[in-house]
Amino acid sequence: MKALTNIVTTIVTLAGAAQATWAIAQSPAEYPARPVRMIVPFAPGGSNDIMGRYLAQYLTERFGRQVVLDNRPGADGIIGTDIVARAAPDGYTLLVASAAHAVNGGTRKLPYHPVDSFAWAGTLGLGPSVLSVHASLPVNSVKELIAHGKANPGKLVMSSSGGYAHFSTELFHYMSGMKLIVVIYKGGFPALVDAMAGQAQLNLGALIQTIPHLKGGKIKALGTSGAKRAMATPDLPTIAEAGIPGYEANNWWAVGAPAGTHAAIVAKLNGEIARYLKLPDTLKRFEAEGVDADFRTPEEVRKFLPVEMAKWANVAKVANIKTQ
Repeated sequence: MKALTNIVTTIVTLAGAAQATWAIAQSPAEYPARPVRMIVPFAPGGSNDIMGRYLAQYLTERFGRQVVLDNRPGADGIIGTDIVARAAPDGYTLLVASAAHAVNGGTRKLPYHPVDSFAWAGTLGLGPSVLSVHASLPVNSVKELIAHGKANPGKLVMSSSGGYAHFSTELFHYMSGMKLIVVIYKGGFPALVDAMAGQAQLNLGALIQTIPHLKGGKIKALGTSGAKRAMATPDLPTIAEAGIPGYEANNWWAVGAPAGTHAAIVAKLNGEIARYLKLPDTLKRFEAEGVDADFRTPEEVRKFLPVEMAKWANVAKVANIKTQ
C-alpha cells in the first residue's frame, strides 16, 4: 500500500512539474520559446504567401526563433483559416489573412467566426490587383479588350483564384459587359501561370505577385484595380480611368492568432508589425511591388473587418455572384 502511495505521489509530482514547465514555456514574457507556425491559407507564390514570407523572415530575426510558413490552400482559404481558429491559443499558430477573409465572412457560412474566432495582431498593407492579358491577345488597353471580348463572346478565358480574387474578377466581368469563361484556381500564382502559358487569356491578380513577370513578355498589363495609380506602376492607368468607370478593388493583409491568445502576446506581435512597417527596407520593398504599408491596432482590425464583409456581401448581390 505504501509502495502504491509512493507511485501515485511520484506521478502527481511529475505531472505538476510538466505543467509548470509548460506554463514557463507559454509565459507571455518568454514568447516565443519555440518555433512559430504561420499559416497561409492559399498556394505558394500568391500575395498572401509573399507577404507572409517577408514578415516571417523579419520575425525570425527579431525573435531568434524560426517562424515557418505553412501553406494550407483549399476552399477559398477556409481550410487553412479553420486550422488556425481551432489551434491552441498560445501564439504559436498564426494566420496570414487577406481580403479573401472578409469576402468569405460576408458571403458564406463558415466553421468559424471571421472576427471573433481570432485575436487580431494587426494589418500589414494594402495593394491593388493588375489586369493582365496574354501577349498573343491583340489588345493594348482596357477599352480594346472590352471591344474584343464583346466581339468574341464566350471565347476568352479569365483565370482567377478564390475569395477576394474571385469577387474582384467577377465584379470586373459584370461591369465590363463581356461574356467570359472564368476559371477558378486554388491560388493566385497558379492562375497567373496559366495566363502566362496561354491557357487563359486574362488574369486579374495581385500586383505584388504579377510585377516580377511583367518584363518576361508573356503577359501585358492593362490596368490596376485601385482608386489611384500604383506607385510601382505610375504609367499604368487604373481600370476605372482606362475603360470601366467606378471599378475599384483593393487587397489587404492581416495577421491573426486563435481567439483567447494572451493579450501580452498579441501586443508583442502588434508592436513588431508596427516596427516592421516603419523599416526603410520594408517600405522600399513594398513600394517596388505596389503595396502601401497599412498599420492597424487589434481594435481597429475588429472594426475594419465587418465593414469589409458588408462591402463584399453587397458586391455579391449587385454582380449576382454565387458562392458554394
